[in-house]
Amino acid sequence: MTPSGTPVIQVTGVTKVYRMGRNEVHALRGVDLQVAPGEMVAVMGASGSGKSTLMNILGCLDTPTSGEYVLDGVRVNDLTKDELADLRNSKLGFVFQGFNLLPRTSALENVELPLLYDRSGRRRDTLAAATRALTRVGLAERLHHQPSELSGGQQQRVAIARAIVTEPTLLLADEPTGNLDSRTSIEIMALFQELNDQGITILIVTHEPDIAQYARRIIEVRDGRIIRDHPVEHRRRAAEDLRELQVEEAAAG
Repeated sequence: MTPSGTPVIQVTGVTKVYRMGRNEVHALRGVDLQVAPGEMVAVMGASGSGKSTLMNILGCLDTPTSGEYVLDGVRVNDLTKDELADLRNSKLGFVFQGFNLLPRTSALENVELPLLYDRSGRRRDTLAAATRALTRVGLAERLHHQPSELSGGQQQRVAIARAIVTEPTLLLADEPTGNLDSRTSIEIMALFQELNDQGITILIVTHEPDIAQYARRIIEVRDGRIIRDHPVEHRRRAAEDLRELQVEEAAAG
């Protein structure tokens, strides 16, 4: 899908200062960022670079010290806590490194959870919506399995289904392959690319350069600033990498 239309993310002059006793920590120093609908962006940076702070602000989990953030046409700065919660639920989906699934709850119930907090009343049949989301990520046969009965890759698929069940404008993924082996990481990136091809805007925070190569664009953060923002010239297709891996495994076996 070709990026077009009103930016999903419009960040202008955003700073974030944390006060620790008498000290000030400048986590972000005047960040400008724009992400168009249909983009798949990787944000890279070392520990302490500011990328996690940026992710928290983009996810409406934290507020900037100064500057402006407009999410899909909505100015975030002046919203109340309740309005921020509603905005997160309607426009954002989150995927985390640690999956963050409820342990003694089925995949279906885990995915249904965000819909139960949706006060808009848009979706009345929450189980049907959760089933569709799990089917979309290839887990139609695992609806009633608990996380302990699923592999790491399957647990991350449940987490992705939970993130997309509300049909968000933006999917935010924080080190989504950090707890996965190489092959499973490629499988998850194939799923992200498939969702992106279907029109979902995706922003992934990763410290792995090979994972970033699956994005359409890479943003590099250092010392609270964006130091480089460039398109991926030779973008890798995860589905093709998987096929090559299968051929190699078949030859070796």
